[in-house]
Amino acid sequence: MAKLKNIIKQLSDQDYERIYKHLVESNAEKSAFLLKYMHQEQLSDNKIMEELNVNTNAYYTLRSRLNQKIEEYLLEQIESPRTDLLRKVANINEIVFTKKRTIAITTLKKLEKELIEYDLSNELMLVYKTLKKLHVNTPDYFDYSQSYNRHVAYTLDVDQVESFMAEYFKKYGIYSFTDDENDKLELSLLNKEITKICKKYDSHRLYVYQSCVNVFHRLFVEAEDELLDESIEPIEDIFDKVEKIFDDFAQDTIYFHLRVVLEFLRLEYYNHYRLYRKAERYFDEVNDSIGSLLSSYNTHTYSARFLFTKLERHLRMNTQNDLYEENQGLFHDFESDPLNVPQYVSYVCYRAISQYFAEKYDEGIRWLNKLLNDISLKKYPYVHLEIKLFLAVHYAIIKDNELLGQLTNSIQRQIRLLGKETCIHVVLFIKILKIASSSNRSERAGKIEAYIDKLKKTTMPTGFSLVKYIKLDEDFMRRIL
Repeated sequence: MAKLKNIIKQLSDQDYERIYKHLVESNAEKSAFLLKYMHQEQLSDNKIMEELNVNTNAYYTLRSRLNQKIEEYLLEQIESPRTDLLRKVANINEIVFTKKRTIAITTLKKLEKELIEYDLSNELMLVYKTLKKLHVNTPDYFDYSQSYNRHVAYTLDVDQVESFMAEYFKKYGIYSFTDDENDKLELSLLNKEITKICKKYDSHRLYVYQSCVNVFHRLFVEAEDELLDESIEPIEDIFDKVEKIFDDFAQDTIYFHLRVVLEFLRLEYYNHYRLYRKAERYFDEVNDSIGSLLSSYNTHTYSARFLFTKLERHLRMNTQNDLYEENQGLFHDFESDPLNVPQYVSYVCYRAISQYFAEKYDEGIRWLNKLLNDISLKKYPYVHLEIKLFLAVHYAIIKDNELLGQLTNSIQRQIRLLGKETCIHVVLFIKILKIASSSNRSERAGKIEAYIDKLKKTTMPTGFSLVKYIKLDEDFMRRIL
């Protein structure tokens, strides 16, 4: 919410009037009124919902749509100068064939300067290619040939870094499911290769790309105390440099969109070091953008990580029961991609956990069963086990002992294949569920409490796990009994 309020607060009067008028003319009256309330009056969320006569779900949807409309408007404003620059590049042949040679060269050299500032490698390559041709009969031909060759190499390296980034975050999704040392090694090698290429150039674009991977890697793959090694650039310094790049090149549309990645990394950085008050500064910024972050930023970060950060935050603040209704608004037009298995599984499981908190068990069962039917998890046996265990918890709560029995038998067969010692918490959970479904009511509570004590002393998995988000407290006892 803070993100939207801050954006609206910073709008000029002219921009505010234009957006408000556009919303009214497009029959989005409630969005227009929401904009007005946030711009002119200091009202609480509850008061705004009352004024608009909407529930929480509709309010989140409305807020999300207004945020999108404002971002589209702001993007149109920053695209104008950059679009003009790209249009000039597209008209290079027209300049060469219709202008005098001196004017053409002067125009191209001015264009070269602007493109270098924006670090637009593909467009610069065309400029150098043309300048080389125009100087074919002069001594400068060699210099422009060298510039062209260097920029071809640079362009290919930028393309390589972008490919490595996409590969890195795809691989991280797999690693988050397997916790395999070979996957970890591949991530480290990709991170080093990206750093190696980026260090060859004094390029702000490559620095931004390198930072996206490097910070994420240091937080989630090879966590280290940056204070112990003075040669490692402190993460907060990286954030400051990237922020300055974004400010210096505010007209760059890629940087405009990557700001949310920077906020996500800041949130995860402070969360990693348990500086929760500082993390809160960035939570709303990322939370408001979660739909687009999951849809459009998979080659620049692993955005599904935020879903579990969000779960942990709500559990820490004891507001987990609010998640279900909030999700209805945040994901109203989001479509997860089943081909991106780690993200798809993470998203469905996040929704199922939220449904569990809201006691929407039938809905959670539908989501989990659809997931198990749609996606093959043979490559990820422990993930498969965790999902089936969480589904078994649902069956135990709704007292469907037949389905619970079938599922626990399937889980126990899988435990024998994987090895009991690798999934002790699953074994203990199954014992709790079996006791909860037994007919001897008088002794159930005591036995379950004994196993809960054992479970609390057991080391829970550090990787993918769903049952670790279940609070083993009186509320759980109420549900399970």
